[in-house]
Amino acid sequence: MRYEELTIEGRNAVLEAFRSGKTIDRLFVLDGCQDGPVRTIVREAKKHDTIVNFVPKERLDSMSETGHHQGVMAYAAAYEYAEVEDILKIAEEKGEPPFLFLLDGIEDPHNLGAIIRTANLAGAHGVIIPKRRAVGLTATVARTSAGALNYTPVAKVTNMAATIEDLKKRGIWFVCADMGGESMYRLNLTGPIGLVIGNEGEGVSRLVKEKCDMIASIPMKGDIDSLNASVATGVLAYEIVRQRLAKA
Repeated sequence: MRYEELTIEGRNAVLEAFRSGKTIDRLFVLDGCQDGPVRTIVREAKKHDTIVNFVPKERLDSMSETGHHQGVMAYAAAYEYAEVEDILKIAEEKGEPPFLFLLDGIEDPHNLGAIIRTANLAGAHGVIIPKRRAVGLTATVARTSAGALNYTPVAKVTNMAATIEDLKKRGIWFVCADMGGESMYRLNLTGPIGLVIGNEGEGVSRLVKEKCDMIASIPMKGDIDSLNASVATGVLAYEIVRQRLAKA
């Protein structure tokens, strides 16, 4: 397992981290802040024997990476990167065909956090990201995922195209999002599937796209040419969910 140290910021993210059983080394709370949500977080911290520090706003502001600490920050032991095998094992244990998100070079931490949140809510078994030219599990990602990072495993791989090749041998089909593809409503997206989403600007790289079995486009009626990466992921993920439910 590989680890990435990070600070958790924001009330929901910190509370979810405690409730999911994550080891929190230290909690920082805005001095004098006594509202309900903060009291709940402090109660959780005491229950877990976490060191609690009440600090002035300037201290929190200087520690914050996101600028949205909401008066609460925590130092977690670490976020743990899963292995691809761990993700497949989760699907097997649940008795479900694997449902994976593969992100080809997402650079915006807000997009990555929102995608991990969507993965969790859509019932995906895990997210796979590349080691290079992409954002990792930063504090902003953790906060934007609204706690989903505690439950949805994220694996980091050296070569996305090679990972797809390996997973294809294990019976997983891959659909990549691209404006030039077939309408997602005309594709069969049931069974073991990997949803491949590309970089915010350039989309899925040519090498990765060539490895995919299907190319799906989202029908669009408006005047601008594309959706934000995390929104596109949500739209496609829920078409996969719809087709899975219809088949069940």
